[in-house]
Amino acid sequence: MTTTSTMDRIEKQTVLRAPRSRVWRTLTDPKAFSDWFQVKLEGPFKPGARVRGKVTHPEWEHVPFDITIERMEPERLFSWRWHPHMDEAGKDYSGEPATLVVFELEEVPEGTRLTVVESGFDGIPADRLQKAYRGNESGWTEQLQALHRHVGSTS
Repeated sequence: MTTTSTMDRIEKQTVLRAPRSRVWRTLTDPKAFSDWFQVKLEGPFKPGARVRGKVTHPEWEHVPFDITIERMEPERLFSWRWHPHMDEAGKDYSGEPATLVVFELEEVPEGTRLTVVESGFDGIPADRLQKAYRGNESGWTEQLQALHRHVGSTS
């Protein structure tokens, strides 16, 4: 896995030993997504949809999960907007700019190359910027590991 980052952008890339169709389903099927991302979702994934739920990861159960699906180009690109690192219970983050998360899939001889880019941190208020950036930078590393485990355990 490779990582590139500035304070506005996190980029991670990994190769999953699975066909692109399986990786796509794992990213865009709400049930499969819930399993590896550790969330409980309400609603389907489709462009323009606002999908809400709750984080189920231990110690993060108080955090809401709230994304707006931007684009879905089958087996190539999936993107959403969200408010990063919403860790303070009861706080309203809706006034902050959202970051954009983009998953790009590319077929490679070993399986599927997945690139994840989260950008737009420069719009996060200064008092939250470093915490949100650091939290999501390490969070994406953990999520890609979870995705590897999930894709490896499904057929």
